[in-house]
Amino acid sequence: MDLVLDVADRYVLTPHVYPTSWPEDGALRQILSLLVLTNLGAAILYLGLGAISYYFIFDHSLMKHPHFLENQVRREIKYAMTSLPVISIPTVALFFAEVRGYSRLYDNVDESPLGWSGLFLSMISFLFFTDMCIYWIHRFLHHKLIYKLFHKPHHVWKIPTPFASHAFHPVDGFMQGLPYHIYPFLFPLHKVLYLLLYVFVNIWTISIHDGDYRVPGFLTGAVNGSAHHTDHHLFFDYNYGQYFTLWDRLGGSYRHPSALMGKGPMDLIRKLQGEGKLARGGEGFAAKEE
Repeated sequence: MDLVLDVADRYVLTPHVYPTSWPEDGALRQILSLLVLTNLGAAILYLGLGAISYYFIFDHSLMKHPHFLENQVRREIKYAMTSLPVISIPTVALFFAEVRGYSRLYDNVDESPLGWSGLFLSMISFLFFTDMCIYWIHRFLHHKLIYKLFHKPHHVWKIPTPFASHAFHPVDGFMQGLPYHIYPFLFPLHKVLYLLLYVFVNIWTISIHDGDYRVPGFLTGAVNGSAHHTDHHLFFDYNYGQYFTLWDRLGGSYRHPSALMGKGPMDLIRKLQGEGKLARGGEGFAAKEE
C-alpha cells in the first residue's frame, strides 16, 4: 500500500492537501491518508467493476426469479457502501503496519528468495493460502451461533447481482478479507504483485456473483465459479470456497452446480414462464425479504 501512498503524496497530498509542517512519514498523516485512499479505492473498485459486470455480463433475466428482491440492486449498493467505510478502519490498521515496514513485502525482484520464479510461486501460494483461509472463515460464519449476527445479511441476496459481492456486514466483510492482508506478513511478496492480486481479488469476488454460469468443462470440478457460488446462496451449506473447490471436497461441502444440471435459476424462470406463472417481459414478480 505504500506504493499507492507514495504516488498520492507526490502528486496530490503533499502539494495540494497537507501543510508543509506535516511530514510525509508522520504516523497521523499516514493513517488519515490511508483511510481516504482505502475508502476511495474500495468505492471505485466496487462501483466501477460492479457496474461493468452488471451492464455487460450479468444476465438481467435473473431479475425475474421469485427470489429476486424488490429494489434489490439499490439495496445491495446501499448496504455495501455503508459497510465498506467500517471495514476500512481495521483494514487501514493492517495497511499502516505494511507502510511502517512490518510486513514481508519487497520492492525489487532481486529481493525475492527465488528471483522471478519466486513471483510466480508467491502468486500461486497466495491464491491457495487465501482460498483455504476463506473456506474455514466462511464456514465458521455459517455456524448457528454466528450466522444471524454477521453473515445472514449477505444471504438475503439469494439471486445475487454483481453489486451483492461487497454487500456484507462489516465484521463478515473484514473477516473474509483478512487472509489477503495476513499473507504478506507471513510470506515474501512483491509490492506490485500484491496490488495486482488485490485488484484480482475484487474482480473475482464480483465475478462469482455475476450470474454468468458458463464454466469451461474441464474446470467445472476444480474452479469455484458463479454457478457454484449461486448454489451457496440458494442452498446455504455448500460451496464455501473462494477460487477452488478443493476445500469443499475435503470438507464434504461440495455441490455440483444446479445450473450446470438443468436445475438452476434460469431453468426455474423458464419453467414458470412455460406454466404461465411468470411474465415473459419485464422483471416478473419480486419477492419480499423474509
